[in-house]
Amino acid sequence: MKKMWTLAVMAVAFAAGFGAHAQLPFEPVVQAQPAGRFYELRTFTANDGKLEALHDRFRQHTMQLWAKHGMTNVAYFKVLDSPAAANQIVFLLSYPSREASKASWAAFGQDAEWKKVVAETEANGKLIMKGETVALEPTDYSPMK
Repeated sequence: MKKMWTLAVMAVAFAAGFGAHAQLPFEPVVQAQPAGRFYELRTFTANDGKLEALHDRFRQHTMQLWAKHGMTNVAYFKVLDSPAAANQIVFLLSYPSREASKASWAAFGQDAEWKKVVAETEANGKLIMKGETVALEPTDYSPMK
C-alpha cells in the first residue's frame, strides 16, 4: 500500500511540475550544435514566379537529399521585407567542418536522385536565378557554439 501511495504522490508531483512550467516565463533556449561546427548562410533568389515551386522542392526533396549527404538542415526563412520577399529564401546549413561541407556538396551534385528532381522541377524553367553563400563559424561567446 505504501508503494502505491508513493507512486501516486510522484505522479501528482510530476504533473504539477509540467503545469507550473507552462505558467512560468522562460526564455527560449538556443540548441547548441556539437563543438567545431561549420555553417553556411545561404540566400537563393528565385526566378520570377518560381518562389513557391522552390519552396515545394525544398519541402519535398532538397532537405532530405541534403541530410542524406551529411548536411544538417538548421533553419529556413521566408523574407518578410520587399522587394526580396517576392523571390528569396534564406537558410542555414551546418556541417562537422568546412571540408565536410565541400565533400557533401560534391556528393550531392552527383546524386542521381537530385538530377532527376531538377529535371522534373525545372521542366517549365529554372527555379533559381542566383545563390549567395556566407561561410560562418560561431564566436567564442555565441550560445550556438
